[in-house]
Amino acid sequence: MAIELDKEVRKAAVASIERYFQENMEERIGNIAAGALLGFFLEEIGPSVYNKAVSEVQERLQVRLSEIDIEVHEDEFQYWRRFEKQRRGK
Repeated sequence: MAIELDKEVRKAAVASIERYFQENMEERIGNIAAGALLGFFLEEIGPSVYNKAVSEVQERLQVRLSEIDIEVHEDEFQYWRRFEKQRRGK
């Protein structure tokens, strides 16, 4: 599955790459080269980041699912227990 960025996000990412090169490297990088570098990272490294994020979400969901019975648990066969409490209270 290819990782695609929205047009505005891609534009901001390319601008960020250009700025990074301008401030941290000895040479500048143009818009086309920055876009190509972004494409490389998305294709080569993007899936690793994506898979890690999916894995972390799965772990969190598993924890939440394991706790759901605690959150929504209802005690069974409570009618007669309530009935006896009411009768004792009179």
